[in-house]
Amino acid sequence: MNSQKLSFTVHDGDLKAGSNSLCDNALYTRSLGYFNALEAPAIFTPGDNDWTDCDRPSNGGFNSRERLDYERLVFFNTNFSLGQRRLAQEVQTQPLCLGVNGAVPCVENRRWTVGRVTYATLNIQGSCNNLCDTAPDPEEYAARNAANIVWMRETFRVAKERNSMAVMLISQANPGWDQSDPTRAPLRNPRTLVQTDGQPDGFQEFLLALRDEVIAFRKPIAYVHGDSHYYRIDKPFLDIQGRRLENFTRVETFGNNQASGTNDVQWLKVAVDPRSREVFSYEPQIVPGNRVAVPAP
Repeated sequence: MNSQKLSFTVHDGDLKAGSNSLCDNALYTRSLGYFNALEAPAIFTPGDNDWTDCDRPSNGGFNSRERLDYERLVFFNTNFSLGQRRLAQEVQTQPLCLGVNGAVPCVENRRWTVGRVTYATLNIQGSCNNLCDTAPDPEEYAARNAANIVWMRETFRVAKERNSMAVMLISQANPGWDQSDPTRAPLRNPRTLVQTDGQPDGFQEFLLALRDEVIAFRKPIAYVHGDSHYYRIDKPFLDIQGRRLENFTRVETFGNNQASGTNDVQWLKVAVDPRSREVFSYEPQIVPGNRVAVPAP
């Protein structure tokens, strides 16, 4: 990545595997070093593997709120990005989220505008967004979900005020968009956005609010996430009448380490041209050293 002239980089969560990997302080210190080795500004949004899943015994049995508090301290203690070049960002400073000791600012939610495009990160998590798994936390979810909706709506308001030509939102979770992908995402009625697989739904309220903003904004919107480890770019979002929202693109990034046998540790380069109709175009970057089926020449 340092060999290319990048405006900034974004990591969409999960600093490690979901199980059998400690959530100790050394994890975050090591990851901070990785981010700061990048020459371009480096942005990070947390993933379930590095906080909500930390209460699993195989990860050390930590308190997940405490781990998120610690991530906020390590990665989000200024209004600048990480990386060797720093990028000033807007921060959600209202105490709308919950930590171990009560209400805290959601400082991991960030926003910035570069080249007539507005970007924002949102702390939205896999594992039902903290409503299932080892130690569900409905109170924490409710506070953070409300904060995310506020931040998302405010991002579209800011984008309109700045006459941005597009918006890109980045979070960790794959919320599920329809009935098509039961192995990787929650199953959801694409018109009502009701989850249909019987699992706790940590996403419907946010998706309903997002759909309203997508329709009202009319310009291109990219929603970038990780979570389910399957690189794809598609348009899965429908309105309540079942019509495709053509200005909305879902972008799922690569993910998974060598333990899976695939070593899909790759990255995605996004070219941004506000003068073009679609604004964003995508070029997957396969790291030669991580190729397993067809070794690098």
